[in-house]
Amino acid sequence: MATLTTSSKRPYHIIVFGATGFTGQFVVEEVARTCNEGPGGTLQWAVAGRNRDRLEKTLVQAADALRKPELKCVEVIVVDVAEPESLAIMCKQGIIVLNCVGPYRFYGEPVVKACIENGAHCIDICGEPQFLEGIQLKYHSKAQENDVYIIGSCGFDSVPADMGILYTQVHFKGGLNVSKCFIILFFFGGCGHDATWQSAIFGFADSASLKRIRRKFGHKPLPAVGARIKKRGALFFSKEIEQYAIPFMGSDPSVVRRTQRYLHEEHKHSPVQYMAYVGIGGLFSVLKTLFAGVVFWFMVKFSLGRGLLTEFPEFFSFGLFSKTGPTRKQMDGTSFCLRFMGEGYTTGQDPSQGKPNATISTEITGPEPGYITTPITMVQAAITLLNEHHCLPNKGGVYTPGSAFARTTLIDRLNKHGIQFSLKNGQ
Repeated sequence: MATLTTSSKRPYHIIVFGATGFTGQFVVEEVARTCNEGPGGTLQWAVAGRNRDRLEKTLVQAADALRKPELKCVEVIVVDVAEPESLAIMCKQGIIVLNCVGPYRFYGEPVVKACIENGAHCIDICGEPQFLEGIQLKYHSKAQENDVYIIGSCGFDSVPADMGILYTQVHFKGGLNVSKCFIILFFFGGCGHDATWQSAIFGFADSASLKRIRRKFGHKPLPAVGARIKKRGALFFSKEIEQYAIPFMGSDPSVVRRTQRYLHEEHKHSPVQYMAYVGIGGLFSVLKTLFAGVVFWFMVKFSLGRGLLTEFPEFFSFGLFSKTGPTRKQMDGTSFCLRFMGEGYTTGQDPSQGKPNATISTEITGPEPGYITTPITMVQAAITLLNEHHCLPNKGGVYTPGSAFARTTLIDRLNKHGIQFSLKNGQ
């Protein structure tokens, strides 16, 4: 079946769960913008959360912001993540649940479990490797048995990075060996919301659990085409982006590695060695980042420190995060760029005979990452799943964006929505 259609028993294509949250409200607006992209040009959808009044208020705000009064009539489902029965009732009504309730390490698993047991696909915007890999370890087989797709990290973490590597591979004429990714953010006085800050606090505090999860998988190291590249482990000046950079501590490397492993094991693709870095600007930014990093690493080790970090995000993050999040004006003035610098071997070149003999450069640009790009990537992932179900892996399971959407038109859809993939230069 090419598309997924609603029925009297499952009336909604999409249910936005956590619609009243800071990110959830923007996901609601993005779903409203894309109603004509659903199967047959229509989209039946609902919002879900704990408080009916707040859900209705969110719909009114979206109706006013988009000048679509009909949004006030969107269906509301009252659901509490702590009540399995209410989660089951929600999941039975939707084809796809867009889960915006975080931090996922605290609230994500009950939603995944309910989706699998009640036949609803689940898409989230998680950037927490412990949760993402733990869910794959625990629920992949169950999701396969029920033919349910659980697709994590479908926001800025990590659709651009994961799909960007696939885009770079497709445009490289030969075998891509290595890709360095530089993340550049352009701020206009904006900041991230407190929920993202909390996810980082508890993720770094519990980094040991990620090692335990990976040991349980028992994966062998992925083979390298040609020589293995040395990763930079500290601050350095990048000639590629003409500013200082540090290794990116987010979920992108974890997600990309999982995709490369899946494509290698299931489709015999040669895996790409991936390294991610984030630009931090000039010397003043370097000093501020180093000081903030030392304070953060020290404080996350103790419950008192974590409490202070959680209570005063704006102070300890030097204004990068706050309990109120950015204003719409600040969001409109913020954007991102991902630059991929790849090396590899042209067709017919033997990787064992020397260093890579060809390079490629690709780029992804887009609007503010957290609350404009993330809703776009999340909703387009759902639209792709609805319309191109036949292009996903043959069985359900727990997948990364790249594993799930490698054979779909997701990149084309993102290009149409302001997230631009482009080839800068190649062989």
